[in-house]
Amino acid sequence: MKNKASSLSDLGGLVYSTDQGRMCPLCRQPVTNCICNRQSVPAGDGIVRVSRETKGRGGKSVTVVRGVLLEGPALIELGKQLKTQCGTGGTVRDGVIEVQGDHCDKVMLLLQARGFKIKRSGG
Repeated sequence: MKNKASSLSDLGGLVYSTDQGRMCPLCRQPVTNCICNRQSVPAGDGIVRVSRETKGRGGKSVTVVRGVLLEGPALIELGKQLKTQCGTGGTVRDGVIEVQGDHCDKVMLLLQARGFKIKRSGG
């Protein structure tokens, strides 16, 4: 029979701490400081594509930014700045920035001011 300590380690360890928030079960660090799942810079052609999508969102439009060649924390910070400048909410998920609402023109101007090559994709 296993003892209690080994059975807890088999479950993956701590996943949430009231002090640190979500924790990585592998390296036991806060998810923002996780060292085991470092994402490398995504491969791409260096062109940031901005589009508006409504599919799967109940008819509500979302401005989607793809192809930004930044790592996790820098991408999250850029997403936060775009959302602040547009005055809306949104998220950064799987290397894609989503800003609630139709803000394509404003997002394109903000990204061009930061030196990114921009293309409008979609309709």
